[in-house]
Amino acid sequence: MKILVTGGTGFVGRYLCRELKSRGHSVTALARQPSKGDLPGGVEKAMGDVTAYDSLVEPMRGHDAVVNLVALSPLFKPSGGDEMHDRIHRGGTENVVRAAEETGVEKILQMSALGADPNGPTAYIRAKGAAEEVVKSSSLRYVIFRPSVIFGDGGEFVPFTKKLAPPYLTPLPGGGKTRFQPIWVEDLAPMLATAVEDDAYDGGVYEVGGPERLSLADVARKVHGSEGRPATVIPVPMALAKIGLSVLGSIPGAPMGADQYRSLQFDNTTEHNDVGAFDVDESALRTLGDYLADR
Repeated sequence: MKILVTGGTGFVGRYLCRELKSRGHSVTALARQPSKGDLPGGVEKAMGDVTAYDSLVEPMRGHDAVVNLVALSPLFKPSGGDEMHDRIHRGGTENVVRAAEETGVEKILQMSALGADPNGPTAYIRAKGAAEEVVKSSSLRYVIFRPSVIFGDGGEFVPFTKKLAPPYLTPLPGGGKTRFQPIWVEDLAPMLATAVEDDAYDGGVYEVGGPERLSLADVARKVHGSEGRPATVIPVPMALAKIGLSVLGSIPGAPMGADQYRSLQFDNTTEHNDVGAFDVDESALRTLGDYLADR
């Protein structure tokens, strides 16, 4: 197959391009600055911006499928404000779908997020939900993935934890009870590749996570413990955390804000982990602790 990966030089994109190439596919990684991407030999690079429709048309031509990975992190406040989530996720997906339909691409794999809902509690979740509706209403065959947080070399989850939860005395909103189900990027990439290849997955929405459901406090202890530092959690009342993060969010350049506070009010875990649909045993997936021990 000839496969275009938008965001192909990003965190997940690099691993997916490598996986697809190893399976014998012709792979093109599209990015705004493709020259900066560290990609395996044989992966083509193309310049394009999902917010600029015209930049997508020529790179899209001749491909059988497109994987749309372009995304802003929900863990940090976008530099352009929360409205950037709608511009990138919904608007960018509209452009990708339109370009794919225009150029004869037959299939799209859309990277979404757990809890994606056009009426959801955060700008990120709403934009991801709206993007899913764009994909489902298109003429393309589609597969949608909703992963929990993804960890691995080059990922943001561990750095985010260090920023939000410092070592030693570790203040956390609500005592860090928000739960995550971290999945290793090298466990996720083969599932994505299989879903692109196999038409049996068409029309499916797959919620995937790792083998453990960890609270933010658990994650903080594991991250700092792997570096030989303790993390004694000090609960911060959610009302106080709301005020603090809302005020922080009003400061230009601040990494977190009110939307990040809202994201800590609900768990990021699957109800039924769909990794089994890819013949993967949840217990065989790599844990965050095992990954941290090898760093």
